[in-house]
Amino acid sequence: MISRENIRRVTLLSPSLTMLFVMIGLPLAILAWISLLQRGVTSGVDWSAPLGLDNYIRLLWEEDFDGTIFFHTRYLEVVLRSVLLAAGTTFFCIIVGVPAALWMASLPKRGRDVIVLLITIPFWTSLLVRNYAWLIILRDDGSVNWVVNALIPGDDVGLLYTNTAVFIGLVYSFLPFMILPIYAVFEKFDWSLLEAAYDLGAGRARAFRKVMLPIAMPGITAGAMLVFIPCLGAFITPALLGGGKTLMIGNLIQLQFGPSRNWPFGASISIVLLALMMLFLMGLALWKNRRSQ
Repeated sequence: MISRENIRRVTLLSPSLTMLFVMIGLPLAILAWISLLQRGVTSGVDWSAPLGLDNYIRLLWEEDFDGTIFFHTRYLEVVLRSVLLAAGTTFFCIIVGVPAALWMASLPKRGRDVIVLLITIPFWTSLLVRNYAWLIILRDDGSVNWVVNALIPGDDVGLLYTNTAVFIGLVYSFLPFMILPIYAVFEKFDWSLLEAAYDLGAGRARAFRKVMLPIAMPGITAGAMLVFIPCLGAFITPALLGGGKTLMIGNLIQLQFGPSRNWPFGASISIVLLALMMLFLMGLALWKNRRSQ
């Protein structure tokens, strides 16, 4: 028998559950349904086509003009590039974010407030404008090439429209999302624990590894999620700094829903992107559970 307390809980949760279903569950269900359909002749989707997995098969297999089916890696390379760039950006942000957050936490309150303000200032400007700024900096006649040519005459870096340019743009865009969660943890750190570690004979490296790093892990985990997941689906930065040479999953999806007008194939790539994000979150959750045991 359903108790009054359970009815009360369901009643209180029903608005939130309804909003989650309408805003998240229903669009994802429609997207998954479209991914099983075929491309339309006059529109993006042939709604009368039978359901099938052809769009997912097309990610790795393609039919030649003579009917021969062969394996290709075009889309697999895009997925791999996206995962590597997202993972590399996350790793670099951790390497930079942990010392930066630790230094911020060691400052007086006024100094910490100033640094937090400086870190959040870029958010006052559109991401598109900030990436255009990097487009000017990294182009052939930009400041980076000017400095390199001044130090090494005749040497041209050629960073623009490369994986390196996309990596620089992603790190710049998402580094604050790593620093701020780690700083939120270090801000409440009890510095007497570090002094106790020194008194017990631990060096700086050992004290950091055994005392500070475990305390910072919740912030690092939160920062990794805030950096890796948006990087995996990044669109503006690869489009501007990578041009047509450095496609990521987000650009590939945009091409299918835009110029190609192949909505079912774009929907299938979106489902694959969602699956990659879910795998990352599941792996992170399993890793956290093992550490807590």
